[in-house]
Amino acid sequence: MSRLKLINIVLLAAFISSCSQFRPFVDRRREAGAKTPQSLYVGESTPQNPAVCYNSLYTPYEDVKKLADDVCKSENTGTHAVPVKQTYFTCRLLVPNHFYFKCEK
Repeated sequence: MSRLKLINIVLLAAFISSCSQFRPFVDRRREAGAKTPQSLYVGESTPQNPAVCYNSLYTPYEDVKKLADDVCKSENTGTHAVPVKQTYFTCRLLVPNHFYFKCEK
């Protein structure tokens, strides 16, 4: 196999897999050896205060808000999420921004 074909295959595989790397996600960090439920979650991302990592170039605000609303409903901490603050370049490389929410009834 020639180098050109190999490079094309690698680039095609990287291109196809990179599409899923821009999806927003809830940044939920947990302490593995937590003794109490209060110390289970580390940082600002908790069931009452979901933090969503997203890429502002590819993800509209409505999708980020829907993801936070779903967390509030699934954890029974509220009916909707209210935005609290937004930070830039505090998450992963391809999804660098955080949007912090607060669950309210």
